[in-house]
Amino acid sequence: MTGFPILSVMLAIPAIAAIACYFVSANGARWIALLATLVDLVLGIVLWAQFDIGGPQWQFVEHHDHLFGPFGWALGIDGFGLMLIMLSVFLMPICIGASWVSIQNRVQEYMAAFLVTELLMIGTFAAQDLFLFYIFFEAGLIPMYLIIGIWGGVNRIYASYKFFLYTLLGSVLMLIAMLWMAQFAGTTDIPTLLNTDFPVHAQTWLWLAFFASFAVKMPMWPFHTWLPDAHVQAPTAGSVILAGVLLKLGGYGFLRFSLPMFPEASAQFGWLIFGLSAVAVIYTSLVALVQSDMKKLIAYSSVAHMAIVTIGLFAFNRQGIEGAMIVMLSHGLVSAALFLCVGVIYDRLHTREIARYGGLAINMPRYALLFMLFTMASIGLPGTSGFVGEFLSLAGTYQVSTTITLLCTTGIILGAAYMLYLYRRVVFGDLTKDDARAMPDLSLREIALLAPIAAVVLWMGVYPESFIAPMRGDVGTLVARIARAAPAGDSLPTPGKHMIPATHGEAAK
Repeated sequence: MTGFPILSVMLAIPAIAAIACYFVSANGARWIALLATLVDLVLGIVLWAQFDIGGPQWQFVEHHDHLFGPFGWALGIDGFGLMLIMLSVFLMPICIGASWVSIQNRVQEYMAAFLVTELLMIGTFAAQDLFLFYIFFEAGLIPMYLIIGIWGGVNRIYASYKFFLYTLLGSVLMLIAMLWMAQFAGTTDIPTLLNTDFPVHAQTWLWLAFFASFAVKMPMWPFHTWLPDAHVQAPTAGSVILAGVLLKLGGYGFLRFSLPMFPEASAQFGWLIFGLSAVAVIYTSLVALVQSDMKKLIAYSSVAHMAIVTIGLFAFNRQGIEGAMIVMLSHGLVSAALFLCVGVIYDRLHTREIARYGGLAINMPRYALLFMLFTMASIGLPGTSGFVGEFLSLAGTYQVSTTITLLCTTGIILGAAYMLYLYRRVVFGDLTKDDARAMPDLSLREIALLAPIAAVVLWMGVYPESFIAPMRGDVGTLVARIARAAPAGDSLPTPGKHMIPATHGEAAK
């Protein structure tokens, strides 16, 4: 694979397929989109197989200077980018399959919008030029805005405008900060900027400018209010890709820019991240408990789960950062699967009201089994992907703040409450409603959509090393970079005469 521009090819395939969709019938567009996303999935697997664990930090690098005037075409990935690209290419064929029957109008445009979304997601995670990253990062708004606004629910226009305006506003500040950084460092090369020491007084303003964009994208409380509306109005596949990948752009931004480029400012504002995250975990979990709409419940649970990501990232240690990445990957799979589960029964009964269901285990046992697996993964049951990430993230946070860890751990209890409450009301009980009794179990197409996610959720839960290993070197590089600003933790005993003497060199430190 040496010299083969695999990342550019992965970007070109959905771009060409999106154009081709406009010249074929609706059914032809479906097949083109499915084929293109499957080819990108195969290339993603090749990317993972060829990735040299323990090798150079940046791999599959492509540089073409001044390809677009002053801007260069610079691509390359590390372990973080690899894992998030794999998440993107894994979910995209599932999104196409989920839309196969439910989308009947303007199919060509719909499939093209999803293909463009895939292109922009891969580009965001692979960009090595500051402004190339910004273009990919912001352009991702456009196809999702169209997907919600054209193929969404009754209030789709309101939801799409709210989504667009919220996410665009913060990004204007980020662009200004990027311009200053490029002028200061004399380069827009991201690997170079990662090792640039910006003045401490400037870091504060730069960090806040990036925070304005990433906090909305995550979304962090209280910048989350666009998310429930967007999820409720979006078509099923729109919710899948929004929760599965687009929410991870904020976490990737913190990981790629805020922490390594502005370590002192990140430590300075750690209290803000921890405070907002703790409120998010408790508040949005309580809000989820009282929801009557299934999509809204899962949307609020997403805010709580992404708060576990932010506390892990700003714990400034290996466990926290590795845990945050695993939570991002796990949430991308589990939330996508939960939205697919909602879509399955919505396609049959055309309502998301929890009260309209009940007793589905009787006539939809296969559905009940898969829905139970994803519910347990969302709660963080050991043996599923949810447990590994949450445990590592909270273990990392415990080294910094026992109070924040205690508060955020309540989210696991509340998460169990709202997810099990949802599952009990939908799946268990008596099958009293005639329309629910007439609902058929999962079709082969629906099993083909959910089974691969179930397999990966269990794989990640049983053998997380497969997913942590490619990122381990990058986590070490990041921790070394931010070590100088790492905050003192409150979980270690204070040195004094009552301490038990340490017997090992590491403990003695």
